[in-house]
Amino acid sequence: MRDGLVELEAVIVIANKGSFRAAALDLGLSTTALSNLIGKLEKRLGVRLFNRTTRSVSLTDAGRQFVEQVNPALREIQQAMAVARSQQDIPSGTLRINAFPTAAREILAPLVLAFIRRYPEVHVDLVTEGRIVDIVAEGFDLGLRSADLVPTDMIALPVAKPQSFAVVAAPAYLEARGSPMVPPDLFTHSCIRIRLPNGALYRWHFEKDGDAVQIDVQGPITLDEASLARIAVLKGTGIGFFMEADVRDDIAAGRLVRLLQDWTPQRAPLCLYYPGRRNPSAAFRAFIDMARTTWSVGKS
Repeated sequence: MRDGLVELEAVIVIANKGSFRAAALDLGLSTTALSNLIGKLEKRLGVRLFNRTTRSVSLTDAGRQFVEQVNPALREIQQAMAVARSQQDIPSGTLRINAFPTAAREILAPLVLAFIRRYPEVHVDLVTEGRIVDIVAEGFDLGLRSADLVPTDMIALPVAKPQSFAVVAAPAYLEARGSPMVPPDLFTHSCIRIRLPNGALYRWHFEKDGDAVQIDVQGPITLDEASLARIAVLKGTGIGFFMEADVRDDIAAGRLVRLLQDWTPQRAPLCLYYPGRRNPSAAFRAFIDMARTTWSVGKS
């Protein structure tokens, strides 16, 4: 029972996730164990906290009042425990990081894997997803996004190289269809369409000499994951739009050809970001120190 507060934490997580199944995954419990845990708490309290159906979970009126009162108190308790833990000399415990998949790939080997080798008592929980989350509300220690997406109230630490988009196609596709010379030429090509986490279709963004263009491309397939889109482009299905890091090795090996490079300038660098902390844990301090060292060396 993590910190001896698992029942209270469970209520908060279920309320945030809106699902016993999602909350159970987050807490590292089985759905049955979590349901039993909440059932016992409701029995002790003498009230039902959640309305459950086969399709949804929602707070009862009593549950809403309970969460409103417990949530701030629980945060204060967790902060007090974090302060106590911060006195330790050896980094240990868990660091939770939320990142875009492409960003996570950029820091995995040079930072995360190097860190856990140096500090084997620390466990890093790296969660990748396309949506932008409130890292404080969702229990993350750090976020990883491009600098222009970092909330203004966060401390940001630039890491990795500046990013850029890359438009690519397989040599066989270009031999058959030719190469686009300017973004509007894409209207006559087959392109791999991109679906965003919110369900919207992404318009490809281009910029040159202050002239910005958005292209609503057309093509035979829509995908929501870069690794799938890469496979489709490698097979000659059409032209793809990626973060350059996702196809860097394919371009270098000649498997893919980069197009419209003068229309895809560098973007804001990746940043680790976090809220100001008065008493950070030893593990958190060590991770930030290693990040600073890793990229200060890389810049020299």
